[in-house]
Amino acid sequence: MIYEERTYTLKPGATATYFKTYEAEGLEVQKAILGKLVGYFQTEFGTLNQVVHIWAYDSLAERDRRRDKRWQDPTWLGYIPKVLPLVLKMENRLLIPAPFSPLK
Repeated sequence: MIYEERTYTLKPGATATYFKTYEAEGLEVQKAILGKLVGYFQTEFGTLNQVVHIWAYDSLAERDRRRDKRWQDPTWLGYIPKVLPLVLKMENRLLIPAPFSPLK
């Protein structure tokens, strides 16, 4: 199992709009296509105006296949132009559980 952590730094004051739009138009598409949502978060301390979400995949190949499929979905393609103007920075990390991790 691998975990993908994505962090989006949003424009100040944009988090509520981002969450509202994502919940209405992006969440179900991602859950249906990407599959295993581990968690979706917003920052309260440290760097502010960040949204962090983590998705689980059986392999890097599965991740690539699922993410490619998402770009074929017309709902997803309509959603992206609505939230992209809210995003200042996007970061991505691939996390591999330690041998003793409960998330394996």
